[in-house]
Amino acid sequence: MLFPGSAGPEMQEFTYVCALSFQETNEQKLFKIASELLHTEKAYVARLNLLDQEFCAKLMEEANKGTFPVDIVKNIFSNISSIHAFHSQFLLPDLEKRMGEWDSKPRIGDILQKLTPFLKMYAEYVKNFDKAMELLKQWTDRSPQFKAIIQEIQSQEVCGCLTLQHHMLEPVQRVPRYEMLLKDYLKKLPQDDPDRRDAERSLEIIGTAATHSNSAIRKSENLKKLLEIYEMLGEEEDIVNPSNEFIKEGHILKLAARNTSAMERYLFLFNNMLLYCVPKFSLGGPKYTVRTRIGIDGMKVLETINEDYPHTFQVSGKERTLELQARYSFSSSINTQYAKIFQQKNESFKNALKDVDEVSVTELGKRAPRWIRDNEVTMCMKCKESFNAITRRRHHCRACGYVVCWKCSDYKAPLEYDGNKMNKVCKDCHCILTGEAIAEGKKKGILEIEAGQFADSSIMCGFLQHSEKSKIWQKCWCVIPEKESLVLYLYGAPQDVKAQCTIPLVGYSVDDTTRPTDPPASFRISQSKSTHNFAAESEELKQRWLKVIRVAVTGEIPERPETNGSSVSDNNNTEEASTDNT
Repeated sequence: MLFPGSAGPEMQEFTYVCALSFQETNEQKLFKIASELLHTEKAYVARLNLLDQEFCAKLMEEANKGTFPVDIVKNIFSNISSIHAFHSQFLLPDLEKRMGEWDSKPRIGDILQKLTPFLKMYAEYVKNFDKAMELLKQWTDRSPQFKAIIQEIQSQEVCGCLTLQHHMLEPVQRVPRYEMLLKDYLKKLPQDDPDRRDAERSLEIIGTAATHSNSAIRKSENLKKLLEIYEMLGEEEDIVNPSNEFIKEGHILKLAARNTSAMERYLFLFNNMLLYCVPKFSLGGPKYTVRTRIGIDGMKVLETINEDYPHTFQVSGKERTLELQARYSFSSSINTQYAKIFQQKNESFKNALKDVDEVSVTELGKRAPRWIRDNEVTMCMKCKESFNAITRRRHHCRACGYVVCWKCSDYKAPLEYDGNKMNKVCKDCHCILTGEAIAEGKKKGILEIEAGQFADSSIMCGFLQHSEKSKIWQKCWCVIPEKESLVLYLYGAPQDVKAQCTIPLVGYSVDDTTRPTDPPASFRISQSKSTHNFAAESEELKQRWLKVIRVAVTGEIPERPETNGSSVSDNNNTEEASTDNT
């Protein structure tokens, strides 16, 4: 029996066996690292041979015929021939020889220390990389022969279904690979090993060479992503460019302007554009068709409120305006994320959250408008006539996005954002775009104030059920504006251009007692023989409306009600505000 602190012969033998086993395991690890270095070097030399003897050689052969300039090929491939010669004629043979005699010479530091000064030639390749990518894209588009040669080589089995751009990334990533393997090798190498000094010197030189590659590697990772997206888009979109920076992608729902339906879409966000895509069926993986490309320059983002879909936002660009709903990988605050990204990447997004509901006169026809949704209006936004399914249907002005009847949209004008094609526009936009004089119309009546004008300047606004006297209940958009804080406006929908009626609140009495025949959360205001019945979506909303109305009926100016300690946002639907706080 062995007591603590004692070590018998059996224990000493066991400790020796464990130490021997650890030493053998460590040696095996060193051998595996050296083997991996040789294995990856062979694969790398094969890739260099493909670049030098296939792509470069065949393009140079065609260039010598005068099809395209020889200098273009030289500038694309830089010093790839020198890099190929160094690895195939020196580094790879030395590594193969050493691994063949590993039992007697278990070391690689001396080989790398002798040859690593030549790795400085990578600085030239890395420095030229962006220019090479640009030239490659340029001449692939410009020269059919240039493109045909590249596509022919890429179709060969040796290419592994990868593009020339993918193969050209290999030299950029190779030096950091040496650095990583050598660091791992030194961790396993005993401090007194004869190879340590050479290995440490090699690491120092390789580390210096790797610094030239670090920024290029970051660019190469971005370029790889661009290539992946390029393939997902059927190789039809011009996005593979070093100046393009990928930021975000994900599924999204597109809300239709004409109805309340939502359609599956996909977004790719870059530093200079947003690709709005439609998924399409493909056996080879996810594929998308680009429906719209919206430039970041001048793009604006606006949080919107939609009764049917929560967390919606609007992206408005010169080319098109989209109303979207976040889902899947995008969080509920996607509009804020987009705004932050845009603000970071482009100075034009400092005012990203400003109201973009209306296109200014100077931008009319130059920027795609946001289409007012059909269910946001009950009447033509120009002539104020009520819509019906037969004689007065809804149409959209392609210049301002207003919903108008057929009489008010029976005009056409060229729109710059749509390539100056003739588009259907309303009478007012037609006059502005064509320069024709605007005919003087009749003076606006007291009810002809657009509900949208109060969106940012109301004390209280939201949907309420309304019934006058014994009439049936109807859903109305109710607004108490700041400028007329003693008047309650009733609209059919939030974007209507004419109120159904107005109620001067001063002198009215308020009654919120419960009656069996009334819906829940109801209240009444009455004066003389006039009685208006209202019902809110919840008791909380009812109390907020009552708080404002009870002050207004006395002739005093009411204040905005607070919810959870903060004022209700000017442009928020009160129903939505209540939902968000639960």
